[in-house]
Amino acid sequence: MATKRQQVIDFMNKKSLVRPRDLVAMGLPKDYLYQLAKKGVVERVSRGLYSLPGGDISEWASFVEAQRRVPKGVFCLLSALAFHKFTTQNPHELWIAIANKAWRPEIDYPPVRFIAMSGVALDNCIEAHVINGVDIRVYSAAKTVADCFKFRSRVGLDVAIEALKEGWRHKKFTMDELMHCAELCRVANVIQPYAESVVHS
Repeated sequence: MATKRQQVIDFMNKKSLVRPRDLVAMGLPKDYLYQLAKKGVVERVSRGLYSLPGGDISEWASFVEAQRRVPKGVFCLLSALAFHKFTTQNPHELWIAIANKAWRPEIDYPPVRFIAMSGVALDNCIEAHVINGVDIRVYSAAKTVADCFKFRSRVGLDVAIEALKEGWRHKKFTMDELMHCAELCRVANVIQPYAESVVHS
């Protein structure tokens, strides 16, 4: 039978990112995690979050951790822009869409900004991407641009326009897809002139 130490390592090989309470839930002593970290067998990625050295935690480690904490949330706005490579900037907060009346968990890491949405604007155009064994829910490129226009008072109109230009230039969506999402977000009239300008530029 594998030693507790080996069981912890095997568990981490499967999960990539592990918190002390994850081990407790598996019936493994969390003290082993701290001991292994001191010996350099595992590394502390951030507060309360550990990984095996060289593990494939990728640049999306914080997305993985946040999704595990908010399984029904959907990455949106600035976080979705970063995920879709619309921008090289990674916001210091993760922007996550949740239902208007949904419970908002207190999360110490990573920092999260919740955006309340409802109805078709919340439930449509969601993509699933598997990272480190976790299903990451993120709005499509077209929906992200539509959301940026809808929430332009929060992200800035300049960000929304730049997202539209970048998305169109890199063929992240068709104009039909964009306008469909704009209808869902009730910003079709707002986006229309900017979209026409981009198409004819």
